[in-house]
Amino acid sequence: MLPKQYAWLASEPGPRILLSALKTYGVAETPGAGNTAEILAWARRTGLDRLYKADATAWCGLWVAFVALDAGFPPEFANPLGARNWLAWGHRPEVPGLGDVLVFWRGSRGGWSGHVGLYVGEDREAFHVLGGNQSDRVSIKRIDKGRLLGARRCNWRIAEPANVRVVGLAATGALSTNEA
Repeated sequence: MLPKQYAWLASEPGPRILLSALKTYGVAETPGAGNTAEILAWARRTGLDRLYKADATAWCGLWVAFVALDAGFPPEFANPLGARNWLAWGHRPEVPGLGDVLVFWRGSRGGWSGHVGLYVGEDREAFHVLGGNQSDRVSIKRIDKGRLLGARRCNWRIAEPANVRVVGLAATGALSTNEA
């Protein structure tokens, strides 16, 4: 169940990638040596099971690959498991909006590590991001705007959904510093 602050998302008519993502809200990885069957099923569905074998491995990129594929917008670039690789997907919007893919750096801006998730809103200092592998589950976290490497939007086949927009939200909750 979505937290009260984000309950409005349940009545959004789209975009499809957001609707697909919301169906996975709350899925959590299995602590320790076990694996979550649903996360491994995402790897099989996306064809990434040859690379992705255990939910102890970072899975934010896998989650975005699954929700994008489920929405009809499969990743068509090498290795969607790498968060920063999502900078090659879709197109760059003028400003991030509802349902856009957001790519962040982790560790250092110039490093290889990153995090990827979907825009659900923003406050003055942070984006509110729906993503996988955020505290080991699909959840919504606030991530500092200064960590954003780029935003990407689906290449809509007909027309962009009317509700793709900037969403202002209250700055509640701590900033996420390490999404794994």
